[in-house]
Amino acid sequence: MKKSTLLNAELSYLVATLGHTDEITIGDAGLPIDESVQRIDLALTQGIPSFLDTVRVILSEMQVQAVLLASEFAQVSPDLHSELLAELHREQQKTGQPIAIEYLSHDEFKTRTVASRAVVRTGECTPYANVIFQSGVVF
Repeated sequence: MKKSTLLNAELSYLVATLGHTDEITIGDAGLPIDESVQRIDLALTQGIPSFLDTVRVILSEMQVQAVLLASEFAQVSPDLHSELLAELHREQQKTGQPIAIEYLSHDEFKTRTVASRAVVRTGECTPYANVIFQSGVVF
């Protein structure tokens, strides 16, 4: 049995096969997912799993060099947005690697998800609780 934090086979495989600058999206329960993109659906019920729990588990195994967020996230859901920024700050401290943060409109964000290797759907029901992680390298 796998010993590390990430036990989900599809997610573990996804992270293990990412190359430099590949992107994955972690989305709330309502984020539209284009049928051309792999869907990894973790949603069980409202709030389970949460957006932040999913982010934390992905960060435990993925080297992230940049994130993309909808500008509306900070305006509409400021508490969760602040919690995400705190998680990213902790990750930077832990790894010693900077994480660039870019904002775009929600419509641009949804369009950008089509370039993701996969979209991970959570049970989160907080508006705009979505992030695109761009893969970095560990060296």
